[in-house]
Amino acid sequence: MKRFKSLPFLLLFLTAITTINAQQKNISLEEIWGGAFRTQGLDALHSMNNGKEYAVLNYDRQNKASTVDVFEYKSGEKVRTLLNTNDLKGINYVISYEFSADESKILFTTELQQIYRRSSRGTFYVYDVASKQFSLVSTNKIQEPTFSNDGSKIAYGFENNLYIKDLNTGETKQITSDGKKNSIINGITDWVYEEEFAFVRAFEWSTSGDKLAYIKFDESEVPQFNMDLYGNQLYPTADTFKYPKAGEANSKVSLHLYDLNGGKTSEVNLSNYNNYYIPRLLWTEDNNLLSVQLANRHQNVIDLVFVDASNNTSKLILSEKDDAYVDVTDNLTFLNNNSFFWTSEKDGWNHIYQYDKNGKLLHQVTSGPWEVTAYYGFDQNTGRVYYQSTENGSINRDVYSILPSGKNKVRLTQQTGTNAADFSADFSYFINTFSNATTPYVYTLHDARTGKLLREIKNNNDLKNRLDAFKISPKEFSTIHINGEDLNMYTIKPVDFDETKQYPLFLYQYSGPGSQNVSNSWMGTNDYWHEMLANELDIIVACVDGRGTGFKGRDFKKMTQKELGKYEVQDQITVAKKLSELPYIDASRTGIWGWSYGGFMSSNALFQAPETFEMAIAVAPVTSWRFYDSIYTERYMQTPQENPTGYDENSPLSHVNGLKGEFLLVHGSADDNVHVQNSMRLIEALVQANKQFDWRIYPDKNHGIYGGNTRLHLYTLMTDFIKKNL
Repeated sequence: MKRFKSLPFLLLFLTAITTINAQQKNISLEEIWGGAFRTQGLDALHSMNNGKEYAVLNYDRQNKASTVDVFEYKSGEKVRTLLNTNDLKGINYVISYEFSADESKILFTTELQQIYRRSSRGTFYVYDVASKQFSLVSTNKIQEPTFSNDGSKIAYGFENNLYIKDLNTGETKQITSDGKKNSIINGITDWVYEEEFAFVRAFEWSTSGDKLAYIKFDESEVPQFNMDLYGNQLYPTADTFKYPKAGEANSKVSLHLYDLNGGKTSEVNLSNYNNYYIPRLLWTEDNNLLSVQLANRHQNVIDLVFVDASNNTSKLILSEKDDAYVDVTDNLTFLNNNSFFWTSEKDGWNHIYQYDKNGKLLHQVTSGPWEVTAYYGFDQNTGRVYYQSTENGSINRDVYSILPSGKNKVRLTQQTGTNAADFSADFSYFINTFSNATTPYVYTLHDARTGKLLREIKNNNDLKNRLDAFKISPKEFSTIHINGEDLNMYTIKPVDFDETKQYPLFLYQYSGPGSQNVSNSWMGTNDYWHEMLANELDIIVACVDGRGTGFKGRDFKKMTQKELGKYEVQDQITVAKKLSELPYIDASRTGIWGWSYGGFMSSNALFQAPETFEMAIAVAPVTSWRFYDSIYTERYMQTPQENPTGYDENSPLSHVNGLKGEFLLVHGSADDNVHVQNSMRLIEALVQANKQFDWRIYPDKNHGIYGGNTRLHLYTLMTDFIKKNL
């Protein structure tokens, strides 16, 4: 009787839902790539030394001025403006800024020319906060200008050499002179270090600013790569740079110390250690003691070495070893007594360790079957370590504090999703950035000791409300048991999903070592596109992080060692087969796509499992690891000379005869990272196998394939391909 009486209400509810759905519209590609769904944030957030205030970079549209504004943490009130471009003659805007250590000066840039992923050349100025005067650092476009600790000098790179400018006298001194394009680089990383060790500035000021440590790269024996740039002139030009592919010669690196008082440079002898790579430099709290991280070519040993700059001697402090590889991080942190914190996977999970100044283990700070995903620092006043981890599930992130002894742990964030902290200089506050799959970024202020919410700083509720007008299906998070592992998965179904119908299945993945696609975080541009595909084309989009991806322990991540593309491809094939058993999946319409490593994967899946996949899209794919760079590839595969079958058996080039379905191959012709050579070799292999397929080359576009209407064009191409073939 009760069920019968509720029927009119149920009909009314279903009618209301139908009406809401009818009023909602599909997301369009023009909106995605026109910036309709951009989020707001805190640009260039910097905690002031007093721990009570923070600075951000703002742009005043009404007055057309860039400002560096200071706000009080506790109240949120703006207390002063340190820099306003309307007061600076000839300066219209600021792209980025940084303070000197005492915050008396601001180094800012107005113009940047991108070189590669992380590197750029720019026009930089120094602004004196007290006098409100500013001056040009150099009339040249320079790289990586950096204050000495006392703010009296700036070191920078220009045309492969290092320079030091004295801000008091205005004098600039060139401290290296042998820099030469495609031969010698001083203090700035070469292409492969920048891309794979993730840093550009290869010089560091000592604590008192009387010494400058730097790495010299001799890339004269590194093979040269030539890339045509078509431009808009009558003749194309060529971009020529040194790019060491797997198994080829790398730059010979050496460590040097420049003494500002004597004006002399000395080379540090590192021959007693694993010194093939120098991925990190960091001065300790002792002005004469420089820490250097050194790695062998296989990258399965990292030596932490202390160099005494007063007498040019060195000492091995710690040697980290792994059967597969050791990750290079920026987590090394020194305390006043030169004891230090370090992260390691040596117990099977990434955790924090504390050592004394001689490398003796004091504490394993964190432990458990979860990963530390960010190390935020140590508060010397309260004796607490702050970090981010996956303790609340591998797709989530939370912020914690703990004593070095591993006791008295406090969870500082409470909302389930992705939490990331930015701490005040004295660790009294932190600004938390929170999002999950249904909540765009929210910025809140918290007490660092308790995690107590103090106030909300900024949210993206306007975006969230605007999205109510669109058809958006929440991601359904789950795990799927594949090949002996419970893999993280999300699924996007059409808003009007009907389990009595059958839908095509479209898999998205990246799958590279240590990566993660399935995370409880706010949407990116691909998510909006997947929502559009689900609701406009009536398909189901799914994503599974297979074996070899990150945040589920060392063994899970490193099981693909020496076999990139083997277990990951097996997992995606098995996922497609298992999901196709569901009654609402049409097993005869299954597709897969990915970019870069994901393109390598989607190509392999289509070629190796023609009975499972009917179509694939590969964007900027690696097609043989023989073509990719030395540091990344050898970290996971060793060299082709040592592991030829690992390289060849898992290459799409070896499986072109298996192609039966529809294949779209896309690449940018000026991709300095994954060279278009990869796609050209695959194209030729497919032609010789007499396999028909579609392909598109975007002229002068790099690995990101963007600029102007390029992304809109690319995603229109892919959408049309899916419409036609899935």
